[in-house]
Amino acid sequence: MGSTLRALRALVLLAGFYLLGVLLLAVLAGADYLLFAHTPAAVATKLAVVSVLLAVPLVRGLLMLRTPKGEEPSGLPVTEADEPELWRTVRELADQVGTRAPSRIVLMGDANAAVSEDARLLGLFPGPRRLYLGVPLMQGLTEAQLRAVLAHELGHYAGSDTRLAALTLRGRTQLLRTIRNFEERAGSTEARERTRQERKNAKAEAKGKETREVDTGHAGVTYRAMARIYTAYAKLYLRATLADSRRQEYAADASAARIAGRDATASALREIPVLEGAFGFYVRCYATLGTDARLLPPPGEVFGGFGRMLSARQLELAGLRSELPTEPTSPYDSHPPIADRVRRIELLPADGRADEAHGAAIALLADEERAYAALEDAVLTDEVRQFRRTADWQDLLDGAMAANLAALNTPLHRALALYTKAGPTLPALLTLIDDGQLWQLARRLPLSDEAVAAKGRAFREFVRPTLHNSLHSMVMAEFSARSRMRWEFSWEQSAKARLLPAPGSGTPADSPSELDASIGAAVDRALADHPDTAPLRALLPPAPRSPRETDAPR
Repeated sequence: MGSTLRALRALVLLAGFYLLGVLLLAVLAGADYLLFAHTPAAVATKLAVVSVLLAVPLVRGLLMLRTPKGEEPSGLPVTEADEPELWRTVRELADQVGTRAPSRIVLMGDANAAVSEDARLLGLFPGPRRLYLGVPLMQGLTEAQLRAVLAHELGHYAGSDTRLAALTLRGRTQLLRTIRNFEERAGSTEARERTRQERKNAKAEAKGKETREVDTGHAGVTYRAMARIYTAYAKLYLRATLADSRRQEYAADASAARIAGRDATASALREIPVLEGAFGFYVRCYATLGTDARLLPPPGEVFGGFGRMLSARQLELAGLRSELPTEPTSPYDSHPPIADRVRRIELLPADGRADEAHGAAIALLADEERAYAALEDAVLTDEVRQFRRTADWQDLLDGAMAANLAALNTPLHRALALYTKAGPTLPALLTLIDDGQLWQLARRLPLSDEAVAAKGRAFREFVRPTLHNSLHSMVMAEFSARSRMRWEFSWEQSAKARLLPAPGSGTPADSPSELDASIGAAVDRALADHPDTAPLRALLPPAPRSPRETDAPR
C-alpha cells in the first residue's frame, strides 16, 4: 500500500472517530426529543440530565484539536562539528535511500534507534526530522550493521511513515482520552454510590436496624456502555494502524538490505535483541550496583563499561545470537517478530557484500570517551549526578557490597527483633540457638499456610531454606563489618567474595569457593535438627577489643 493510500485510510479512520461521536450525540438528542414528547416533563427532565452528562465526554473528545506532544527523550544532541564522521555517514545513507537527512541527531542511553518528524497539518507538510541513536547499540554493532540500522530508520522517512504518524497518533490519542473520560466518570459515579450506601448502612446500624450489602453494580452503567462502544472502535483502529506499522517495518528492512547489504541487515536484526538484553543486565548488575549506597562508576564508565562487558562475555553472547526471540504474535503488535524479519532478509539472494566494514561502529564517534561522559551528563538526573564517583569498578563493588550488607534486613533479622525485642545481631542469634530457642524463633518468620500447620520435623524442613539464606547473609555481613572480606570484581562472571586471613596469622586467603563451602557447612550445623553453633563461632572473626582491653599493660 502506497503512502497516498495509507494517508487516505488514516484520514478515514480518524474521520470515523468524529462520525461516531456525532452519531452518538444525535442519538442522545433524539432520545431527549422523544422523552419530552411522550413522557411527563419531570421524568423527561431527569433523563435529559443523564444525556447531557453523557454528552460532555463526547464533546470534549471531538473538540480536541491538537495532538499533545510527548516529551522528547533525554539524550545528547550532537552537531556536525561534534561528530563529523557520524553525520557524514547518515547523510550518505540518506542520499542512497533517497530521502532528506535528519536535521538533528541525538545520542541516547539505550540499545535502540528511532526516527521522528514534526510534520505539520496532520502530515500534509514535512517538518524537522530527528534521528535517535543509542550509544550501547553502537558499542555492540559493527559499522556495517550500524549502517543497516541507519538505512532502516531512514527508510521510514522515505516511506512517509513518520509524517503519517501524526494522523494515527491523533486518532489513538483521542480514542484513548475519550475512553478514559467515560471510565473516570463511571468510577466517580460508583464511588459516590458506594459512599451513599455506606452512610445509609452506618445510620441503620446506629439505630439497631438491619444493614444491606453494598451493591454498586448499577452505578455508572451508562458511562461504561459508552466506553465499550469506543473501545470496540479503538480495537478496529489499532488493528488497522498497527498492521500498517508492521508492513512499514518490512519495507524499511528491505531498504536496509538494498543499501547496507543482506548479511549486514540480517546480522544487525539478530544482534539488536541480544544487545537489548545484555544492556539491561549490565544496567542492573553493574551500572546501578552502587545506587543504594549513592555511588557511581568513574566518569564515563556508566556507559563505557558496557563495551568492556561485551568484550569479556563474547562466548556467552555468541550462543544468544543463534536463538532468535520467539515471542507470540498479536494483531496489536507494532513490529513483526524478529525471527520472521530475519528469515525474510536471509531468503534474499547473496549480494557479495559479506566482508564490508567489520570495524566497531563506536569508532564513528570522534572521541568515544568524551561522548560517554557527555551522555552521562545529559541523561542522568540531577540527584544521581550528586552520587560519589568511585575510583574504579573494584572500588564501586567494595563500597556497594559493604553498604548492602550493613543495611541487611532479612526475614530472620525481623523475626529476631520481634522475638528478642532488641537489635538483631549475629551473636544474639547464636546465643538463642545455643539456648534451644531456634524453632520457637522460626515461628516468627513469614510462613505459608502449610508451614503454619506443620509440626516437628515437617515444620523444620519448611523453614530451614529461609533460615539458611538469612543466616548465611548475616555471617557475610559480619565478615564485611570486621574488614575480613574482599570482593573480586569480574566482567566475565558474578562477583565472588574472598575471606581474608586474620592480621598476622600468615595464612593465605580462602578462595571464593572455599569460603562459600566453609560458611555453608557451618550454617548447616547451626540449623540442624540438633543445632551446633561451634563450627560457626570458630569461623567468625573475633570481635574488636575495647579500648580498655587494647591499652591494658601486658
